[in-house]
Amino acid sequence: SIKLMMNMYQPIGSKTASAEPNWKILIYDRYGQDIISPLLTVGGLRDLGVTLHLPLLSDREAIPDVPAIYLVVPSSENIDRIIQDCRNQLYDSYYLSFISPISRNRLEDLAMGTIQANSVSQISKVFDQYLNFICLEDNLFIPRYHDVEMLSYLALNSSDAKDTDIEVIRDILVDSLFSVLATLGIVPIIRCPRGNAAEMNMELNRVDIQENPINKEIEIGGANVQKSKSYDLNSDTDSFWNLQKGSPFPNVAEAIQVTLDEYRNSEDDIKRLKNTMGLEDESLAVVSAAVENSLANDHASKLSSAVSSLPELLEKKKSIDMHTNIATALLEHIKNRKLDTYFELEEKLMTKSSIGEISIIDILADPTGATPEDKLRLFIIYYICGPPMTDADLEKYTTTLRNAGVNLASFDYVKKMKSFAKMTLKPIPANDSKSSVGQVFSRIMKSGSKFVMEGVKNLAFKTKDLPVTRIVDALMDSKLISEIEDYRYFDPKLLRASEGSSTPHAKSPFQEAIVFMVGGGNYVEYQNLIDYAKRQAVQKHITYGCSELMTASHFLQQLEKLG
Repeated sequence: SIKLMMNMYQPIGSKTASAEPNWKILIYDRYGQDIISPLLTVGGLRDLGVTLHLPLLSDREAIPDVPAIYLVVPSSENIDRIIQDCRNQLYDSYYLSFISPISRNRLEDLAMGTIQANSVSQISKVFDQYLNFICLEDNLFIPRYHDVEMLSYLALNSSDAKDTDIEVIRDILVDSLFSVLATLGIVPIIRCPRGNAAEMNMELNRVDIQENPINKEIEIGGANVQKSKSYDLNSDTDSFWNLQKGSPFPNVAEAIQVTLDEYRNSEDDIKRLKNTMGLEDESLAVVSAAVENSLANDHASKLSSAVSSLPELLEKKKSIDMHTNIATALLEHIKNRKLDTYFELEEKLMTKSSIGEISIIDILADPTGATPEDKLRLFIIYYICGPPMTDADLEKYTTTLRNAGVNLASFDYVKKMKSFAKMTLKPIPANDSKSSVGQVFSRIMKSGSKFVMEGVKNLAFKTKDLPVTRIVDALMDSKLISEIEDYRYFDPKLLRASEGSSTPHAKSPFQEAIVFMVGGGNYVEYQNLIDYAKRQAVQKHITYGCSELMTASHFLQQLEKLG
């Protein structure tokens, strides 16, 4: 849809497309910017003929000989600004793409405004794009980036939330989901649990790394300033990121080392060939000239091939350096915060495995390493998944956490919810044998890798399906499990589907699913679903969306406000 819009609604590669102007301007509001940012780089826009891209509400100069594409929501403010642009004759022609459907009243306002501005003939196209969602990856989307707080877990569960507030959230989510379905061109069967927000509803990549302040401080005007670096990770151009973005950290570390070794081998081959030809101290230009003058020589032929691959090698080295820096920074945080120990404990608690002689309270009382938030997260998991606690035990743990500087407001909310729901969590099934990732990790520990991982020994994952994955598996394969007993069934092809039958009518398994989490989701759930789909004998295709994509830190902050 985006590329078709950028091509001014001419089929990509069609002969008629050449009749349209090649270059154009893109005008967007903040929602349009959020939609485009994860999908297209500045270079990508230029490839599509966009020479200039500007915010709708900025001060813009007239460029009268160039067409303009607008990607905006059909708000009254945006309509007024479009009419003002027409009145001021800013551009040659106007292609209006509305993110969500424009109402009849506002369409009439637009028509009347352009008539009064004597610019009706310049309005070339008006489209409802149904793009009211942000596609972060090929199979990952969220409704919006701005004003996301109004769709959060906090907004849905706050005691101050009114019925009208919940209805607004419902309308936003339904509009976004409808846009996804319209873009995909599908009419799905809907399954959702009875009596919650999901049932009611049926009625965009950048990594910022803060370097270690101990070693990387810069003194400016007497003040210490921490350096930070930003890296753009693009699946279209970065093959390493595309292959490893869902891999466990030990696997990524070994992949970096393997890639680095391959680069060094290629570099050594070039040096060896240069030495053979007596050009070891010469520049690349001299080497190229010598190669041209002696192509009959076998060594020269090999060197010519190696020299021609140099640009690719240099780009590969740049990518290796970037991923090495990112992985090194991650490793530093893992070691400093003892995250491997916390990860191992959390895994054992959630799978109901024995933690042996390990004392949770001693770990929580340890003043080194972990942050107060790490300790709080571990304790909440222990409280929910561990053995029942007496009041005296609970007081002992909370006192230890307070002494460690932990704010317990979020735990107060969890305790309240547990007492209300009397929740019981089933253990997550895991493979008994050591996973291949664990074996990879062992090899890294024994090798002379750049990533010296002493003290980071417990990050090996075991293959397991998270609760949402088990539910999706049961729904797609029509399995009977307790978690989906109350799930309702809405089939739009049935004449009387308004009551939402609980009995699935389809007997054959489904190969495609869209999973949407009302109240927030996370990248771990998304990756677990993707891994599950890849493991199937007949590969399934799963798209994951959520009202808000949250980190553990962000979720704890919301629980703190609820507590």
